[in-house]
Formats: sequence, C-alpha cells, structure tokens
Amino acid sequence: MNIVALSGAIELGLLYGLVALGVYLSFRVLDFPDLTADGSFPLGGAVAATLIVKGVSPVLATMIAVCAGALSGICTASLNVKFKILNLLASILTMIALYSINLRIMGQPNVSLLGESTILTPLQGWLQALPSWLGTPLVMLVIVGLAKLLLDWFFKTEIGLAMRATGANPDMARAQGINTDRMILLGMGLSNGLIALAGALFAQVNGFADVTMGVGTIVFGLAAVIVGETILSKRGIFWATLAALLGSVLYRLVVAIALNTQVFGLQSQDLNLVTAVLVALALILPNYRKLRWRSSR
Repeated sequence: MNIVALSGAIELGLLYGLVALGVYLSFRVLDFPDLTADGSFPLGGAVAATLIVKGVSPVLATMIAVCAGALSGICTASLNVKFKILNLLASILTMIALYSINLRIMGQPNVSLLGESTILTPLQGWLQALPSWLGTPLVMLVIVGLAKLLLDWFFKTEIGLAMRATGANPDMARAQGINTDRMILLGMGLSNGLIALAGALFAQVNGFADVTMGVGTIVFGLAAVIVGETILSKRGIFWATLAALLGSVLYRLVVAIALNTQVFGLQSQDLNLVTAVLVALALILPNYRKLRWRSSR
C-alpha cells in the first residue's frame, strides 16, 4: 500500500466523518434509527453538482445542498412525530422517495463536474504548493474539525442539552417542559444536513455525483460510530464525536489495507464482506472484554 492509497483512505475517512457525526446524532443522541442517510448523502451531491453545472457558486450550492439534506431529515421526523409512523419505516419511506427525487434533480443518473469550479478551486494555488497526497486531506481535516467543534458547542447549549435529554429519556424530558417533537425534528434536520454536506463535498472532490453513491452510507456511518466507541470509551460529547471521526478514518484505513494486501486475496468487490466483518468484530470485542472481566473476578 503506497502513500497515495493511504492518503486517499484518510481523505475518504475524514470526508465520511461528517456522515459518522450525523449518524451519531440520530442513532446515539436521539435514539432514532435513521436510514434516510442512504438518500440524503446522494441528495447533497445531486443538489450541489446540478447547481454548480448551472453556474451557481460552489459555496452557495453546498449550502443549499445542506438545507436540502436537512429538509429530508425533517420529512422523516415529521412522518414519525406528526403521523406516528414507526421511525425505521419513516426513514425507509423517505430514503425510497429520495431516489426518485435525486433523479429528478439531476435529470439523469449522474452529473460530471469535470472542468467546473468547485469549493476547492480557490485553494488550488495553495494546494499545488503542497505534496499531492497532503493537500485535499488537510482541507477535509479542517472542514470536519470545524463541524465537530460546532457540534460539541451546540450540545452544550440549552437546546442541545434539551435534545440530549429527549434521546436519553423522552418521558422525563416532556415532564421538564421540553417539546420533544420539536427536538426530534431539529435533530434529524441537523443529522441529515451533515450527511448531505458530506455528499456535496464527495461530489466536488471526486468530480461527479451519482444517484447510487449513497448505497451503504448508513452501514458505514454505524460502523464508524461503533468502531470509534470500541476504541474510545464514552467520557462526554467531545470524546464521543472524536470517537466517531476516529472510527471513520480507522475504518477506511482498515478497508484499504485489507483490499490492497495480497495476503488476504481480497478485491474491490469484497468491500461489503470486509465491512460486515469489521462491524461484527467491533460489536463482538466489547462483549468479549466484559465476559473476560467477569470471569476474572
């Protein structure tokens, strides 16, 4: 595995770190199993790519993509809190609908951004001064780091604390006067806004948006959160969000090493197999440690 492949894995891990943060918010903070991610990730790419091709500023296109992703999360939450549809089923319905919506937005299965300005274009001069394997991962690190710090700050505000209380104990939260329905709507909007931001950046970094690029996004997000929690114990929001990001990068590195190492004989079509094995190991190891600890007492 050469340094270019290693850099590519870290870059992808950092980019998908936004997905991990979004999944952490819905899955761990709100206790809301959300499959909308498989639709909101390509939605972000579709909106950003289509607007950029039509001449809209990449920054503005990315912001609109985030708003579109947030709207998709609010749709899922509305189906659950307003119409009492089971949260998992509500997210599946939104995910299925988004496939058609993404096709409608792009007008075709994919949109190429080759030759178009992207959010990285103003940084080209600076990026060219750095080694080719370092520039883009560094930009992703700054963007993801800012998103993490903003999310940490949000969870310490009054609204953020109310959202955490809603996920931890909704009955107690309601008894304290918290509007739990509103917190779920806001949390799901933030979660899918982050995931759509990842989709918009993915499209601009890789030069295309495709309607199928969201397949497996939720599995990856869950894997990143679980792997991160296996490495870093839960000691607060700062460490929890850091664990999600670390899990995202580590997951991508392990996948890249597994697929690029001839010892295992794995190829690119074995990606889902590697994913399943990694998630299974991340789930088994904590339980195995507990069993060993109990047996040693």
